[in-house]
Amino acid sequence: MQKINQEIAICKKVVDEWVQLEQKIEDSLVLAEMLLEEPDEDEFVSFKDELVAIESNVEQLEVKSFLSGELDPNSCYLSINSGAGGTEACDWAQMIYRMYVRYAEKQGFKVDVLAMTEGEEAGLKSVTISIQGPYAYGFLKAENGVHRLVRISPFDSNAKRHTSFASVFCWAEVNNDIDIEVKDEELKIDTYRASGAGGQHINTTDSAVRITHIPTGTVVQCQNQRSQHANRDTAMKMLKAALYEKEVERRNKEKEKIESGKMANEWGSQIRSYVLHPYQMIKDHRTNHESGKTGDVLDGDLQGFIEVYLKSKVKTAGAH
Repeated sequence: MQKINQEIAICKKVVDEWVQLEQKIEDSLVLAEMLLEEPDEDEFVSFKDELVAIESNVEQLEVKSFLSGELDPNSCYLSINSGAGGTEACDWAQMIYRMYVRYAEKQGFKVDVLAMTEGEEAGLKSVTISIQGPYAYGFLKAENGVHRLVRISPFDSNAKRHTSFASVFCWAEVNNDIDIEVKDEELKIDTYRASGAGGQHINTTDSAVRITHIPTGTVVQCQNQRSQHANRDTAMKMLKAALYEKEVERRNKEKEKIESGKMANEWGSQIRSYVLHPYQMIKDHRTNHESGKTGDVLDGDLQGFIEVYLKSKVKTAGAH
């Protein structure tokens, strides 16, 4: 029933958006006819503003129409790992973490930290979060890959320019009733003492759980629950979701490697570059989409990059 209710809620939201758009268009047509009969400058300004709003709504609904994948409507897990660059890379991983949290907030998604390992001096070595909301996976799957930062390092007393990397891996949350067989002998389960920010949810016992699926090398971990048992249940759910996604990818024979978290976190494998010095520019190397508003993007204004990527994937699929 929970699954059906979620599907109903998603479908209802989509239908309501189309109905509202249709009503706006009808109202604008009526206003246009009135302006032709009795021109009014103030009403004409309102009419133009409404047309801009309608165009924006159409673009948003067009992007959602690209999200037709089996798992696109689902919530997701997102993992960030610092790459080459030491403390600078850990700081970059924390910046990216903040970027995705801010993006989720702008989209009305809920974010929970599942596991976090802090850097030795600053920043984060790794963090895994749960992002809950309709089409969270459909949008954030566009972020899979290595992200490269170029800036004057705040950790360098000589104020030299540094390049650092962080990898992002997003996979869909799936229901507990999925048919994924996980054998006990294929699992390596480690418990450890949670570290990092966690407030009351982090205790002083070895309650954090890391599960490795030996045949595929898939690793998941959870430390935000109150007990080892709860952390293990959450980690198993994450593992099944990751294995399910791999199986879907295998069946569909997609050429693109989704498991970007295993790409080399170094020069040459990045999907996007964030240059803060000597000029300010963010460029997606898959679509060539650029933005000079680096502060806005790092503050979560990612939708432009995501939409261009989704459109490019549809065009590529159509060409084949």
